[in-house]
Amino acid sequence: MAVATEDFYYDGFRTFSWLSELVDIPIDQVNFLITQFTALGLAGLLRSPLNPVVASPASRHAFGLVIGLVLGYFNFGKQAVHLAGLPALCYVAMRMLDSHHMQRVVLAVALIYLSCIHFHRQMYDYGSCTLDVTAPLMVITQKVTSLAYSVHDGLTRKEDELTPSQRYYAVQKMPTVLEYFSYVFQFQALMAGPIIFYRDYIDFIHGRGQKLFKSPYDEQSTRVNEIVLEPSLTPIVVKKVIASLLCAVIFVQLIPSYPIEKIKDDEFLYNTSTAQKYWYLIVSTMLIRFKYYHAWLFADAICNCSGLGFNGYNEDGTARWDLVSNVDAFKFETALSLKDSIDAWNKGTNRWLRMIVYDRVKHNKTILTYSLSALWHGFYPGYYLTFANGAFFTVAARTVRRHVRPYFLTSKTKKVFYDALTLVTTRLILTYITFSFILLEFQPSITLYLTMFLAPHLLGMSAILVLPMMPKACREVASHKHNHHARHEKAATLLHAAHHHNSSQRTSASNGHVHKGK
Repeated sequence: MAVATEDFYYDGFRTFSWLSELVDIPIDQVNFLITQFTALGLAGLLRSPLNPVVASPASRHAFGLVIGLVLGYFNFGKQAVHLAGLPALCYVAMRMLDSHHMQRVVLAVALIYLSCIHFHRQMYDYGSCTLDVTAPLMVITQKVTSLAYSVHDGLTRKEDELTPSQRYYAVQKMPTVLEYFSYVFQFQALMAGPIIFYRDYIDFIHGRGQKLFKSPYDEQSTRVNEIVLEPSLTPIVVKKVIASLLCAVIFVQLIPSYPIEKIKDDEFLYNTSTAQKYWYLIVSTMLIRFKYYHAWLFADAICNCSGLGFNGYNEDGTARWDLVSNVDAFKFETALSLKDSIDAWNKGTNRWLRMIVYDRVKHNKTILTYSLSALWHGFYPGYYLTFANGAFFTVAARTVRRHVRPYFLTSKTKKVFYDALTLVTTRLILTYITFSFILLEFQPSITLYLTMFLAPHLLGMSAILVLPMMPKACREVASHKHNHHARHEKAATLLHAAHHHNSSQRTSASNGHVHKGK
């Protein structure tokens, strides 16, 4: 990787430029790593001298706020003013406007502010991967908008009008200035997310994050309201830190061999087969994902180190530390459907999109959700290609599942074959969808689509148009399966009845014989 120089735009501190030159890593990435390791070390203070038993909520709020401000200024310099500017405007709107409508105004203000920063970035640093204020500002946008909707739900809507999730996250009183800004600048998740919803954050601050969880193997106490402290966090923190660093090493070592820019070369476009194109795209996009795995796993470890993230126990008694996890890498890489992949990737953003859009609109849920996601990411054309394709292939996948899957449920062998087929198909479709998100450019992405003959698009369109014309066949398969089980159950019932009748006869006869003998 090239050493950072003074000629590119970066407002963060350059105190560690010597280290940047020594390890041959740009100064923005060095600062990011220093910030995350610092946050990891400081997070432990929230469990010892500042734990909720001995420290007041105000002290814990103030600590998180001050550390967040310092780390933000260290990384972004004068750009850090935007980290305060966006939430300040949104807080004024939340305070001044009617709670029945303020959530929409907050969403508009936050998205307009964020969009201006995105646009400015594209003007002065187009296509650059340099760390800048847009990344934490995207997370702050999620925080302030989700809080606005939660306050709206808590103050203006009846409980029976809310979904279970909305009911859980509803906020019944407006946060104070300290509560609001400590939530916004919470240092554990400032740099790389994930979004932590206000209800979970306040529970953590007040010690209610140590929820009323009991291990299924703890048989000592049966008191319902007994507060059980979360188990040892050392193993899970160490595990996530090691996994994060391994992901970083894999990314740094291998990505130079598979640069995404290669797909724009004429040699790649016109002198490689479709299979070779797919293979290169699969490897290249997978290596890019390791960068996200590194950032998200480390951020998750920071949250866990502070005591945030405990989510009860599994059925086998093992502790769960996934309350604020942003990614399930194994589930994503082995997903059997596009939906499963989306659910396992950037999970915090998925929850935010569901809270803000999907659970609140009645029509065009998928299209509107993808549209907000694209706008939140910025204005690079590649983003809009990815999310447009995501919406299209989501519809296609649902159609295939509805009309084709029933054919493969008639036997275990067919089901295993179907799962293997969907595993491979999901890998190929995800690669086809996401390379434009990384490449960012419109024309090269379209050119590559054309050299691959738009095959996935054509297959997806065929599925959407043709499969609904054959619903009868699917119903016949389902009906056949239902009738088969019904006949089997009926035969078993008759057999059981006959057996019971014969047994009764034998018992009666036996009883009669004994009686007669007496």
